[in-house]
Amino acid sequence: MKYDVIVIGAGAAGFLSAISAAEDARVLLIEKMSREGRKMLISGKGRCNITNTAYQSDFYKKIYPKPKFLKHAFSQFFSKDIVRLLEENGLKTKEERGGRVFPESEKAKDVVDTLLKIAKSKQITVQTDTKVIEIITENNICKGVKIKEKNKEENTVFSDSVILCTGGKSYPATGSTGDGYILAKKLGHTINPLLPALVPLLTEGNIAEKLQGLSLKNINAVLWINGKKYREEFGEMLFAHFGLTGPVILTLSRFAVEALEQKQKVEISIDLKPALNEIKLDNRLLREFNENGKKQFRNVLKSLLPSKLIPVVSELTGINPTKECNQISGKERKNLRNRLKDLRFKITGHRGFKEAIITSGGIELNEVDGKTMMSKRIKNLYFAGEILDLDAETGGYNFQIAFSTGRLAGKSAAKI
Repeated sequence: MKYDVIVIGAGAAGFLSAISAAEDARVLLIEKMSREGRKMLISGKGRCNITNTAYQSDFYKKIYPKPKFLKHAFSQFFSKDIVRLLEENGLKTKEERGGRVFPESEKAKDVVDTLLKIAKSKQITVQTDTKVIEIITENNICKGVKIKEKNKEENTVFSDSVILCTGGKSYPATGSTGDGYILAKKLGHTINPLLPALVPLLTEGNIAEKLQGLSLKNINAVLWINGKKYREEFGEMLFAHFGLTGPVILTLSRFAVEALEQKQKVEISIDLKPALNEIKLDNRLLREFNENGKKQFRNVLKSLLPSKLIPVVSELTGINPTKECNQISGKERKNLRNRLKDLRFKITGHRGFKEAIITSGGIELNEVDGKTMMSKRIKNLYFAGEILDLDAETGGYNFQIAFSTGRLAGKSAAKI
């Protein structure tokens, strides 16, 4: 059989590529897993953070390494457009703190089912349990794909164009195992180093383990590389048996992983009291100790810290938890103040692609036309989504990259 457009990978980018191309073309959407949108189904803790309502200028600040590559894609299809598409097809959405958009039902499955419904309404042929073995080219022009269906012989399907939307290497259990990079590399594309991004971090020692399960809000986390302050984030974090995770840690992780790869010294410092500078915090401690002179140190800390942190802070400062507050010296108070403003962890590693939300690295952007998403090496071959060397922070930004590049690739491929 021959199609106008073949889309490889039924994730966020693949769905939008297929749906957009189907307005003018006969489309085949191929997925190697038995179910479409597997990664979408587990995203946002099963809720699917569809997009973000931030301005385009703010989006660029959240995307790496070359956000302006997306200028044309965003101008053609942005956050309001994906929300409109879903709502017109029966999926109600809601906006939460930080401009994050979720389905009103809080079910990622509803997002995937809505995209599948749109695809089928446009007569897109959706073929699951099918692996693409090779992209067929002739004189550097895309001609189709060689596929292997489950329990069947290899087969060739011809098309005028192919869109590669196979995702990255993160969450491999969902089908993101890096197949697309191999296909693209065979055709002469440069694949920039692939690293896990938005990934939990491992710490030295047992402090994080003692605090596992503790979630902290309104803290400031600073990433230190080789003793120099590199980047900071304000918000929420979580301690785990292996180390650190949660929104601010995941955002910093992209740069931490990069530094670890380069064998640099990586640390994360947690400011537990970012609203108070050192002088104000010292005055607060002095007041607490003076007003509660006969009380034990650990009991006074209850007004300052979550209970799980108290024994750890006592241990780190060397202050006996049963010591009366009127016995605490100025030196001990200074030590406590320093710990509250700089609870520091040496980062020894990360949880890898298995637990990474996104992949940094991918197809070199200089080899892709940002106005069409077509390869500059192979005519009529297009790319969209996470396979490109683009990644973003949490908050719906990565899905919007997938939707926008998918839309552009689909529209461009169908006009051949």
